[in-house]
Amino acid sequence: MKTSLTGIKPTNNPHLGNYLGAIRPALALARSYRTLYFIADYHALTTVRDPALLRQYTRDVTAAWIASGLDPAQTLLYRQSDVREVFELAWVLSCLLATGQLERGHAYKAALDRGEAPSAGVFNYPVLMAADILLYDAHVVPVGEDQRQHIELTRDVAKRLNHLYGEGTLVVPEALVDDAPLVPGTDGEKMSKSRGNALPLFAPASELRKAVMRIATSSEPLEAPKEPEGSVVYRLYRQVAPARADEMATKLRAGGYGWGHAKQDLFSRRSSGRSVSATRRSAPTRPASRRPSPPAPSAPGPSPPRRCGACATPSASTDRRTLDGRAGDLHVDASEGRWYDDGCVP
Repeated sequence: MKTSLTGIKPTNNPHLGNYLGAIRPALALARSYRTLYFIADYHALTTVRDPALLRQYTRDVTAAWIASGLDPAQTLLYRQSDVREVFELAWVLSCLLATGQLERGHAYKAALDRGEAPSAGVFNYPVLMAADILLYDAHVVPVGEDQRQHIELTRDVAKRLNHLYGEGTLVVPEALVDDAPLVPGTDGEKMSKSRGNALPLFAPASELRKAVMRIATSSEPLEAPKEPEGSVVYRLYRQVAPARADEMATKLRAGGYGWGHAKQDLFSRRSSGRSVSATRRSAPTRPASRRPSPPAPSAPGPSPPRRCGACATPSASTDRRTLDGRAGDLHVDASEGRWYDDGCVP
C-alpha cells in the first residue's frame, strides 16, 4: 500500500474552512493509503515565536483533527520536532539545492514583494518541507495548488540524491492536488483567521452565532425572491448541509424567507452532544533505524464502529458519510458551539 503524508501547521485555532477544505479531504485518504499526519511545529516558527502560544496551537490543532475523525489507532499522528532525523536530512538536502531554487519560492518572493525582510527560515522552508516528505518514503502528498511548487522542488532534490547515492535511496513523491471547494468567509473572501472572516470550529454558541450573523448578504426585502447562487450564506450551507441545500434555495427563490432566516438555519445545524477531552499524542522520539518507519497498518478486518469526534460515542446511524470523507451534514451544539457530523451523534 502506498503512503500518504499530510503536514498540519499549527499557527492558529482551526476554523470551519480548515475542516471543509483540508481536514475532511485529508482524512478521506485513509481509505486508500497508509496515512501519516504530523503537526509541523517547526514550520510554525516562521510566524509564531511565543513558546506558550505554539504549544497551545499544537494541542488545539491536534485535538481538532482527532475530534474531526482522525483515528490514531488506524494511522500515525506525530509531532515534527519529536523526530530529529528530519532536521539532519534537511541539511543533507540543502547541500544539494541551489540558492536560486529557494529564491524562487513563492512565500519568500511574496515577502520580498511586500517589502519585508524574510528570515532564513522562510528562505529554507521548502528544504524542511522536502525532508518531512522524503524521510518517510511518502508516495503522495495532498496539497493545494499553491503548494505544488514545493513538491516539484522535493521531487528534484530526491532525484538528485538518488543519482549521487544510488537509485531507490529516496522515493520520489507525487503531488495530490486536492479539488476541495473554496470555503468562503463571512465577507465572501476565502475563509482565513488573518482576514477576520472565519467561523470557528470550536467556540461558545454565542460567539459562533455572532460570527454567522456577520455574513455579508444583499438587501432585498423579506418578501422579495432571492437568488441563492453566489450568496455567502447559501454557499456555506451547501457545504455543511448538502442534503438540505435545495430546500433552502427553494425558500429563497419563493420569497418570504429572508437572509436572516438563512443565517439562522445555518447556525441551527446543531445537535446535542458531549465535549471530548482529546489526548495529547506525539511521535516516538529518535527511532533507532536510519530512516524512521511508520508502523504497519492494521490487518484488514471488521471496521470498528465510527465515533463522533466531539462526543466519542459510537454512531447509532449507518450514515457515516462525513467521517469517511464524503459529503455529509454538520451540526452545531448550541451549548458548546462545536460542529458535528450528521449521523454521528448519540
